Amino acid sequence: MSLPLNGQARRALERDLRHSRDARFAKRCMIVLQRSRGWNYRRIAEATGVALGTVPAVLQRWKRYGPLGLVDRREDNGEAKVDEHFLDGVWEVLEHPASHYGWPRPTWTIELLILTMVGKTGVRVSRSTMSRALKRIGARKGWPKPIVLCPWSKARRTRRLNQIRRRVTQRRPREVVLWSDEVDIHLNPKIGSDGMLPAQQRRVVTPGKNQKRYVAGAMNARTQKLTWVTGERKTSRLFMDLIVKLCREYRGARVIHLIVDNRKIHDSRQTRALLEQLGGRVQLPFLPAYSPEDNPIERVWKDLHDNVTRNHRYRRMEWLMGAVEAYLDYRNGSLRESQRRRCAG
Repeated sequence: MSLPLNGQARRALERDLRHSRDARFAKRCMIVLQRSRGWNYRRIAEATGVALGTVPAVLQRWKRYGPLGLVDRREDNGEAKVDEHFLDGVWEVLEHPASHYGWPRPTWTIELLILTMVGKTGVRVSRSTMSRALKRIGARKGWPKPIVLCPWSKARRTRRLNQIRRRVTQRRPREVVLWSDEVDIHLNPKIGSDGMLPAQQRRVVTPGKNQKRYVAGAMNARTQKLTWVTGERKTSRLFMDLIVKLCREYRGARVIHLIVDNRKIHDSRQTRALLEQLGGRVQLPFLPAYSPEDNPIERVWKDLHDNVTRNHRYRRMEWLMGAVEAYLDYRNGSLRESQRRRCAG
């Protein structure tokens, strides 16, 4: 049954709807107007984007109080529980795992946050209120990042990083500095988040038996250009192939500084023998142990995974490696184009 509404009341509601800056008040006006046109509850809820139970509640307030029933009366609820002090407390709590506050699990749930904030502030809020508080401070559910702490002292680590930065910023004429690292390419795709339609979950078919290839790369610290080689095994031979390619590519360089991590292939007998044959032309400054975040080439590998290997659908390794090399070629081409434009400008 429609809601009886005379012409004066309808015009007043339409005027309030046009001039209101309160989205919630405007939705309440729309609910009353749509009901007066004979719309059912479900259609109204879908059109206004509210919960189905909200529609009869708004209509009941309209029947009881008239236009005043559409006004937000939450200011009469008293002092708000979730103020800046409460939000700061939630932020401080989330900086630690749940076990830090004596709970028998390391991860947070809404219920544990509520109980922890009761003990911290004496204020108890509902689940929905806590969810809104988390949204206000930008908190989210995410995957933690596993890391290994550097075993070096802070002073030693800082000294080594400062030495490397000086090589990058104070290089001499006919010297080139490159960041180097290796990346694994798996035929079984890395699974990552993707856009999906409601009630659907995208499927990624995996070959089952995994295959691996490896890319050893070096990124010029000044131009960001990437040089790389590929191989079936991550051995000293792979790294030595990269060194030989760099020597050919940078023929005019008197010294090539290749910044590497502490992987064994960078300091094996075969690698040291090759460096001796090159007469000191290639030097290997080593990063502190377990410091991938200090190597900018790691961001290139992340982009490679995001653009090629994540959720990929290649059924054969040669197809996947073709896509990997095509992406790296495209990246170098984009860098050349952007540098050309800067020079032309």
